[in-house]
Amino acid sequence: ASLFPPGLHAIYGECRRLYPDQPNPLQVTAIVKYWLGGPDPLDYVSMYRNVGSPSANIPEHWHYISFGLSDLYGDSRVHEFTGTDGPSGFGFELTFRLKRETGESAPPTWPAELMQGLARYVFQSENTFCSGDHVSWHSPLDNSESRIQHMLLTEDPQMQPVQTPFGVVTFLQIVGVCTEELHAAQQWNGQGILELLRTVPVAGGPWLITDMRRGETIFEIDPHLQERVDKGIETDGSNLSGVSAKCAWDDLSRPPEDDEDSRSICIGTQPRRLSGKDTEQIRETLRRGLEINSKPVLPPINPQRQNGFTHDRAPSRKDSLESDSSTAIVPHELIRTRQLESVHLKFNQESGALIPLCLRGRLLHGRHFTYKSITGDMAITFVSTGVEGAFATEEHPYAAHGPWLQILLTEEFVEKMLEDLEDLTSPEEFKLPKEYSWPEKKLKVSILPDVVFDSPL
Repeated sequence: ASLFPPGLHAIYGECRRLYPDQPNPLQVTAIVKYWLGGPDPLDYVSMYRNVGSPSANIPEHWHYISFGLSDLYGDSRVHEFTGTDGPSGFGFELTFRLKRETGESAPPTWPAELMQGLARYVFQSENTFCSGDHVSWHSPLDNSESRIQHMLLTEDPQMQPVQTPFGVVTFLQIVGVCTEELHAAQQWNGQGILELLRTVPVAGGPWLITDMRRGETIFEIDPHLQERVDKGIETDGSNLSGVSAKCAWDDLSRPPEDDEDSRSICIGTQPRRLSGKDTEQIRETLRRGLEINSKPVLPPINPQRQNGFTHDRAPSRKDSLESDSSTAIVPHELIRTRQLESVHLKFNQESGALIPLCLRGRLLHGRHFTYKSITGDMAITFVSTGVEGAFATEEHPYAAHGPWLQILLTEEFVEKMLEDLEDLTSPEEFKLPKEYSWPEKKLKVSILPDVVFDSPL
């Protein structure tokens, strides 16, 4: 034990509890460790053979467990030590359960690379995962022709939280899903779809085991499940509070070359970027389930302490919602909030298809929804009249804080927009570019090809 890094040893202990007969499992190891400059954040991915339980509809499968999202070493080579009571590193490790094919004597290694990809996202963005989250992957997880092209995340059914000398580690299991199941999770919530998957043995069963050869969605296997989803959406709305997307906005009430343009406020020669406080508020709106069982409130733009640290400090890693030099360019206090008369919103087709979800599943339930641009330093947040803490108001429904636009929509206008945007839900009949306009509200929405967003808008 003295030869093992303490965090690593603690997780190995939980693995030995589950697999006492497999003390030396096959492992995928990062050739050059992340803390030595390598590209893979996970030091190891262990692969175990799980016999399952046929009587409980749990097939034999391969069980993959990551090492590296938590603090394995405790010497700050990867993670900052924050104490034993809080999370270790990011507070979790990933697991994955893959159905074992007949005659398969060794586990496929592609899930290890999949886990490395998710880990790279977490390290680069510092956005952690929660049970019920979804990941839009848009490609078969094993690079085959499979319909399993996206992921949901849930608690691993066997792995128990581990107390290490550097904090607590929980285990989040990756669950492969079809596109239709991902969309249902977006429209409703991930936990609801996970519960449905548990009731269908061939789609995951009690332990949510991924079968890459599954050719039917749960809605094709049991059409009655769609009714349960539709009822859930109507009753609960969606708990998806935002997405990273290809989007942009223009202030139509001011010429673009104006020095006071909302997206190019300058101090000296430096362009205005999202401040650290703006960034943290946007990141909060992107975290799932913000308003479940409570009044929806946009987090304040003031400095605050959450998860044990102050968010306006310099981050240890680059945040995916923050520019490389965002907080250094313009002091937050110098950026004023501007009311706009007329705005033009631009989305690619995938982002635009989520507008009905934003309106029906979020705003009509008194919530908010954020689009954060993945191609530029810009964000758009839609808010309903029931959301507190927004800088858009009923009197001034379009307001910008630097490159962050907020749009307040009344319930009456939301209903009107849903009627006009009905064809967004039929992508097979959709031709780009497409424009929608509400002159009386001085609002225009364009759905544009992806290539448009590859250059500055």
